Order: sequence, then structure tokens, then C-alpha cells
Amino acid sequence: MLKPKHYIILLLLTVAFAPAKAQDKNNLWKGFEKVQLNIAGHDAYYVKPANPLPGNPWVWRTSFPDWHTEMDSILLAKGFYIAFINVDNQYGAPNAINFYDVFYKYLTTQVAFAPKVAMEAVSRGALYAYAWAKRNPDKVTCIYAETPVCDFKSWPGGKLKSPGDAAAWNELKQVYHFTEEQALAYNDNPIDNLEGLASFRVPILHTISLEDKLAPPAENSDVLAKRYIALGGPISIHPITQGSLELQGHHFTVDRPEYYANFIYNNSYPVQKILPYTNYVKTAGGLNNFYYAVTVKKKATVSFLGGSITFNPGWRDKICKYLKETYPETDFHFIAAGIPSLGSLPHAFRLQRDILDSGKTDLLFVEAAVNDRGTDSTTQVRALEGILRHAKLSNPMMDVIMMAFVDPQKIDNYAKGKVSPELLNHQLVAGHYNLPYVNLALEVNDKIKNKELTWADDFKDIHPWYHGQEIYFETMKALLQECVAANYTIQVKAVLPKPIDKASYNNGSYYNINNAKLDKGWSIHPKWNPRDGLSTRPGFVDVPMLIATEPGSELTLPFKGTAAGIAVVAGPDAGIISYSVDGGAYKELDLLTEFYSWIHLGVYHLLADNLTNGNHTIRIKISDKKNSQSKGHVCRIVNFFVNR
Repeated sequence: MLKPKHYIILLLLTVAFAPAKAQDKNNLWKGFEKVQLNIAGHDAYYVKPANPLPGNPWVWRTSFPDWHTEMDSILLAKGFYIAFINVDNQYGAPNAINFYDVFYKYLTTQVAFAPKVAMEAVSRGALYAYAWAKRNPDKVTCIYAETPVCDFKSWPGGKLKSPGDAAAWNELKQVYHFTEEQALAYNDNPIDNLEGLASFRVPILHTISLEDKLAPPAENSDVLAKRYIALGGPISIHPITQGSLELQGHHFTVDRPEYYANFIYNNSYPVQKILPYTNYVKTAGGLNNFYYAVTVKKKATVSFLGGSITFNPGWRDKICKYLKETYPETDFHFIAAGIPSLGSLPHAFRLQRDILDSGKTDLLFVEAAVNDRGTDSTTQVRALEGILRHAKLSNPMMDVIMMAFVDPQKIDNYAKGKVSPELLNHQLVAGHYNLPYVNLALEVNDKIKNKELTWADDFKDIHPWYHGQEIYFETMKALLQECVAANYTIQVKAVLPKPIDKASYNNGSYYNINNAKLDKGWSIHPKWNPRDGLSTRPGFVDVPMLIATEPGSELTLPFKGTAAGIAVVAGPDAGIISYSVDGGAYKELDLLTEFYSWIHLGVYHLLADNLTNGNHTIRIKISDKKNSQSKGHVCRIVNFFVNR
């Protein structure tokens, strides 16, 4: 069994491959040339068809490569390649799948195989096929599995009706580093987490024996099929009822190899041209310090700052899982600081409390492009730049990835030959600070045109659905892999360039509501909660709130800094406020949002900006005016914020 240090990412695809030299007649397979390889210490090979089809479609056998090869011979004759890497006795564990990633990278980049592969699995080989396919549903044309093991509690565990295999069960627990309890609680067997495969509509075909006692269909294929169908995935199960059975019904003769070969052929050819993820990432200055923390210190904190697309389950969870599986010896700490509806302005002022106060972050993901829509460009740049400068001043070794997500308006602008201001601002700031950048807005736009996905099916409102989440994850994974170098010996302290805007919010933080001087009509509710049944957001309910409900209510906020504002909770009763900075003319601000009918929404309003760095005062009072659609004059302040 390999020790962790032998497989720890293999420096993420930077292993030196050693293909064999020209082959001789002794290396023929079924009459076809067999090219032998050594992939990171593992024997591997691929078999070449005499007349490859355009695009080089291929089949990946995951185990028992010399068992029931009739289909492979048929496909080779039709122009398919066949490939195999030997990572046996790993039972689909993440360590083995890391080697699969290396093998895939080699075959698709060095040998120009098609970007999507047909997976062919036999018995325990399904543990490998599904583990890799679920990690890479975008890279799979179809899955063919024969008597597949779909839940290792069945085999080798023997915890259901299968007799199992005690020796293999112990070996599995060793390669997974599981206790008995952990193995039984494991929730990523082939039967689990099929949403990604279903979102890509990956066709699945299982051939089974109804009399299979080792991998009984009732606790393997039947469970997987029921769950996959419920998710909208296409699957069929073909029972083999003719011919003799061996090994307690687990071995049989494949009755129609031509039929099953055609299943693979029809789902894999013609080869679909896929737009590479790397088209939409810029590595810029790379992620040297993060990978130093991961591979040398073996301890890293990764933080995620964003809105609802970062808050919701999906790409963020997949990134965390990918990093843990790829670097099994590293102690990771993840900080999920996504809050729905918030863009760069709120991020700049909550960064300190929500991320930096938790300790040093090694890698920070930042997204705001969707929720920045409607915010003026000056504020966007000051906020984005403020986040970056604040983060790097707090920890000069911190690496940052900037991301721009998609919404319909951005796609509409691309159709008109325009680029949305939010995208330009993200790109401007990322470029100025030489930061890795991911433009998912452009990618989704292009992949819709390329018919790889649709907005109607793969996004809900502005939120990526299962397919969209996979696209987001795969693109960010591509960036992480592109940033990997051969080795990491030192950390590099950030040297910040001159700011784009000297008024950027590079020292923003929350400013407690108790700092306000209350004249009349205001009071602090220690744990505000609405009673109207409308929705709320985490962090904006069951917390202290400074509230006024009547016109004429006033407060004064003394502060020191260059900018200040209020974070309010605006519902259907939100009013209009008037505010004055340092005794200047009063300005009006309507707090009612377009979402007033269904949610009490947290909203950040900048009231004072680009001030001299000194003592200032903001005076706020409730206006006797109100929006005609509002039910009241209420102002609820959950936080003040100040750039000191």
C-alpha cells in the first residue's frame, strides 16, 4: 500500500511521465498496438486502433482489463482507443483517483485523446469509475458497468446481504484510512452524490445477474438507478439471463457485446468539441504562497468571501473536498463567509470580522460581480481594491483568487458586444495586483453558445444549478492546477503597487451601533426578529438592531476615518431617511428595496466617502416622506461601518 507521501498530489500533474519506447510485436493486444507507460510509478497502457476516428474517442477500463474484452475489440475496430492504469487494491479511494487525474491529463494533452471518455467498469471497478466520474462529470460521455459494486458496505463490507470479503474489507479501510465506524458512515459511494452526473445527463448502462450473491442488484445497481432517475439521469439495467453463472452468480457471459459497444460508440462519437476551462482563467502571479503552505507547512486556511453563489452548497464544497483529497496530509481549515445579496461594498467592511479576525488566511476567494450590478464603478473599484489591500496588509503571504460570476444582464451585454462594468472592474483590480482571475461570466456565455449548457436548465434565477455548479468548480479546479509548480521552497511577501484609487476602503470594519448618540425615537432591540412571516438572511436576524419607526427620530454618529455608512435590514415597512455629513446639506435615501414583498433584506448604504482622515459626524433622521409602496417609516440599522 502506498504511503501518503508517495501520492500527495504528485505535485498536481507535474510528474515526469516516462512512456515506453517504440513498441514491438510482443506488445500487441488482440492484434492492435499496445503502448506501455509508467504514470507516476504505476503501470499503464493504451491500445491504438488501426484507423482512429476523428477526435480520438476512447474507453477507459477501470479494472480487470483482460476480462470480457469483446466490446473493446469491437470498439478498437471501429476506431476507439482503449486505456488502463493499474491502481488495483485501492477500491476507488481518493489516492487512486489522484493518479487517474494524472493519467487523464497525460492522455488528453500529450496523446490528444478526446476530452470526454467512456468509462467501462467490471465489479469493484465501479468504485473507481464512479469516483472519478462524479469528480469529473464534464469529462465523461457514458458509463458501462458489469456486475458493478455500487456500495462497498455491500461488497467487500458484507454489511447488507452480500457475504462480503473480510480481507478485502480490512484492506479497503486501510487505503481509505477509515475506522469501522467511518467506513460504515461513508457517504460517497457510487450510489451517493449523483447530482453532477445527472446534470450532465451522462448515460449509464449496467449489465447484471439477477442471481448475483456477491454484489446483489438490490443493494447496488437498483439503489443507484432509483436515485439517478430521481435526479433526472438516464440509466438502464440489462439483466443477463442466458448462459452459465459462476462465482455465486457474479460472473456470466456477456450476451450482446456488439449492442453494448454501440452504447459506448453512440454516446461518444462524434466527439463533442468542448471549450477548455483554461480559456477563462488567468494565473497571473500564481499561488506560490498557498502551495507552500499546503506542501511544505502542510497546514492551510482557505476562505471564501462572496454572495449567495458562494454561500449556497455547490462549487465551494467541491473545492474543499478536492483540496482535502488531493493533499491528504495537509490540515485544512475552511472559512465560509458567503452572505446572500452582498457585493464588494459590504465585503470591504465585513472582511475584518468575518475572515481576518479568525486568523491568517492562506488563500482567499473573492466574488462580487453579480451583486455589484447597480453599484457605481467608483465604489466598486474602491471596495474591491480595499478588500485586496486590507487582506494583504493583514497577511502579506496571502494569495487571492478573484472570480466574476454570471447573470442574465452580463450575457445580454455580451450579445450586444459590450462587457458589463462589474466585469471590467474585477479585471482591472485583478490585473493591477497581478492576481489569478476567473471569468465565469464569459465562460457561461460561450458554453451556452457552444451548446454545452443552457440558462433555462442549468441556472435558477442567477444561481448555478447542479450543472452550473460543476462548471464553476471545474474552472476553478483548472486554475488551481494551472498554478501548480514543480516545487515550493520559499514564500514571497507581497509588495503592493500604488493604489488605483487612494480613497479605497483598505481599512474597513464594522462600527458598533452603540457608538451612535440617540436623540429621540431610536432604541436598540437586543434580538430583533420580524413577526410578519417574511424571509430573513443569516446575520440580519436575531441580532441587536438600532430601530426607529416614527418620522422625526434622529441620531448622531461620530466617527474617525475616510468613509462611513449603514448596514440596514429593509422590509416592506422601510422608510426614507435624511442624512447630513459634517453639518452639510441633507440628502434623502429611500430604504425600500425591490424585494420588499418577500424578504427583510440586509443592504449596505455608503453615506460618507472620500473624506479627509479625521473626525467626522453623520446625522440621520427619519423623513416624514415615504415610498408609496412602503407600509411605514422604519429604519433598522444592524451595523455602522467605517474606513479608518
